Amino acid sequence: MFAQHSNSTFIMKFNTKVIHGGQHHEKVTGAVMTPVFQTSTYAQSSPGQPVGDYEYSRAANPTRQALEDALASIENGARGLAFASGLAATDCLLRLFKAGDEIIAMDDLYGGTYRLFTRLYKDSGIKFHFVDMNDLDKFQSLINENTKLVWVETPTNPLMKLADIEAIAQITKKHNLLFAVDNTFATPYLQKPLDLGADIVMHSATKYLGGHSDVIAGALIIKDKVLGDELHFKQFATGGTLGPMDSYLVLRGIKTLHLRVQRHCENGIKVAEFLSNHPEVDKVFYPGLPDHPFHDIAKKQMKSFGGMVSFTFKSGLKADAISFLEKLKVFTLAESLGGVESLANHPALMTHASIPEDKRKEVGITDDLVRLSVGVEDIDDLLADLEQAFR
Repeated sequence: MFAQHSNSTFIMKFNTKVIHGGQHHEKVTGAVMTPVFQTSTYAQSSPGQPVGDYEYSRAANPTRQALEDALASIENGARGLAFASGLAATDCLLRLFKAGDEIIAMDDLYGGTYRLFTRLYKDSGIKFHFVDMNDLDKFQSLINENTKLVWVETPTNPLMKLADIEAIAQITKKHNLLFAVDNTFATPYLQKPLDLGADIVMHSATKYLGGHSDVIAGALIIKDKVLGDELHFKQFATGGTLGPMDSYLVLRGIKTLHLRVQRHCENGIKVAEFLSNHPEVDKVFYPGLPDHPFHDIAKKQMKSFGGMVSFTFKSGLKADAISFLEKLKVFTLAESLGGVESLANHPALMTHASIPEDKRKEVGITDDLVRLSVGVEDIDDLLADLEQAFR
């Protein structure tokens, strides 16, 4: 298998990287796929002298290491870290900061991230600001000597807002701020935040990276090795690491990421166009539509437009959204996203219920909003299912 060294003359393209990037045949048996090293500890020949490169699996495990190397490769980072969930990854990043520090975050966020910021860390002394990241003047007005981190989702969950990563990175570099991007919705197949100027990428690897709705996992990929080592120490010290079997599942999922996301995108645009022409639909949130307010940003920084689509009803009624969701047959009513199967979700009652109602309304998460994770099934079956659910 191709070795990933900085002095290598072989430069892989993405479709090759997801399969070979950072990966090596297993040393003892020559196994092509990384084995599941289901062990908590490793033998030592003398006190403090491990037989191999590993001492204790909270610090490092060969299966998790293979996944972390793959993550670094596909996001073009210096170090990847794999966590027990996306929120565990985010929590590890927040441990870089102390009372008095300030963090500026996008105003439309995954509900779990918002809950972590505003409830778990509310008494930590860290101050959070939430702002429309497309209003760069307002964003810059919040920056002061205490600002340490800028946190962005793009596209956002569930309203599919985008932020110009390159433009924000120019500002964060000017003020010497860390810039982190939640790249869960786009995946590295569609978008490379580190290449656009971000310092850290976060993934809920539960979603597209795993891709099969069979694992809970998270990831950080860091551009700077020194910062990556510091975050690894915090991960090791607090223990939110990903187990070997789950690491194997995510690593396996990454190997088909390019194939799956391509089909998610193909189906996503067709679902968005269908909804845009449906008489009962009011607004459709999908960056691939020419009338999407951030369509030009999407074209600039994304390879394609993804498989996430949200929409509202002309009636504006929660009851219509619930009735629609209860009638679906191919789409499964469930939380999460990014698996091969299509899922449907009511953000106000499900994934974003932890956000106070007034805040939901402020950013546009209405009670009639439906979020679809468009899977890789036959598009004719998906469109037929949506049509019958409107009746």
